Amino acid sequence: MSNRRSAFVLAATASGCGKTTVTLGLLSALLQRGLRVQPFKAGPDYLDTAWHHAVSGVASRNLDSFMLPQPVLNSLFNQHFLAADVAVIEGVMGLYDGYGTDPGYCSTAALAKQLGVPVILLVGGKAVSTSIAATVMGFQHFDPALTIAGVVINRVNSESHFQLLKQAIERYCALPVLGYVPLFSGVALPERHLGLVAARETHKDAQCWHEFAASLEQTVDINRLLSLCEKDPLPDTPLPQMLAHDAGAGLTLALADDDAFHFYYPDNLLLLERAGVRIVRFSPLHDDTLPDCQMLWLGGGYPELHARELSENRPMREAIRQAHRRGVAIYAECGGLMYLGTTLRDTAGQRWPMADIIPGHSEMGQRLTRFGYCEARAKSQTLLAAPGETLRGHEFHYSDFTPQCDAVLDCHKTRDGDVLKRWQGGWQVGNTFASYLHLHFAQRPEMLNHWFAAARSMP
Repeated sequence: MSNRRSAFVLAATASGCGKTTVTLGLLSALLQRGLRVQPFKAGPDYLDTAWHHAVSGVASRNLDSFMLPQPVLNSLFNQHFLAADVAVIEGVMGLYDGYGTDPGYCSTAALAKQLGVPVILLVGGKAVSTSIAATVMGFQHFDPALTIAGVVINRVNSESHFQLLKQAIERYCALPVLGYVPLFSGVALPERHLGLVAARETHKDAQCWHEFAASLEQTVDINRLLSLCEKDPLPDTPLPQMLAHDAGAGLTLALADDDAFHFYYPDNLLLLERAGVRIVRFSPLHDDTLPDCQMLWLGGGYPELHARELSENRPMREAIRQAHRRGVAIYAECGGLMYLGTTLRDTAGQRWPMADIIPGHSEMGQRLTRFGYCEARAKSQTLLAAPGETLRGHEFHYSDFTPQCDAVLDCHKTRDGDVLKRWQGGWQVGNTFASYLHLHFAQRPEMLNHWFAAARSMP
């Protein structure tokens, strides 16, 4: 391998093909070679990035084409890639699956083309022989402008089976097959209703990832993969300056961070810190006092799994109510909304008192209430948007919130140009704003000026 950097997108033919597990194995293998890695995830997923971080020790960054304008996304990618030897981008869903039927919008393929990064295609090898070449050929020719640098075959039982698959692909597709991923016990990732179980909740021994990485070194030609994916940084792509470097100077943000609340984009926190905000972490589960602050953020997570502990921590619930009464600028996303409501009914049917700042009740269901990207237009002044301003984000929740106050957002979901659904969401009470919407602040950093102004309006 040369001294140049390498970058690749690990994409697959469909969801469930093992992208995350293989990504983690490759990250571990690259680290064991002494290389500096930077993991990325296409799309809005929090759980895959948490696993990237747990295995690599490096904060994984989301590259979301719906929430982030192209210049912003490119700049964020470049900024983090410049500090690494290898950028590993885990794709989302199947290679050409995007938002609607347009493979050029919010798909893994579109992201790879936008960044000029080649694709390594992960293809399942179970119960197939020559037909695998037809699958690869379809992905190869669906978009001739996309660079597929090589193929890795997952779930292969034997060396002889791999050789049969390799010969078929290389004969009919003229694409290099870089190796295979054998069946390997011990690295299957646990799942629950939102997808993977969060990395912080499990106690997988790092040794299993080291052993998996050692196995991949034997079955995947990583040297060739890196040489095929050599990549220069993008041309000069400075991040658009839309937020003064001292916009949040003098403000302290209390950040909820424990097993109940931990869904945060690292770039959001970095943006706040670069604006001068001091971030202090606390636990609504275990602490009984709140840090001295003018801003408070309750992110997404799994409050439904910890409803009893959250409810029984009365000192913390009261501390947050007092902060609200003092005018602390409180922002809550998804799980944070559930905590700020009046009550939460868990999956067992037990109803638990919550912070009672946003009047309303949360209840867990058995299936997704809402899933996917959406846009939200502010009807009145909120913590992040003035009337008429639009926020782009995504929702992914099994709970439903029945409000007892008026919503402040007009939300809608479109697909292929058609509006599929409209609904009301988001609730503002005093200096507190909560909704189901997960946001990437880099889409329009000046939205944070509203939050800063609200924080400074405290008596």
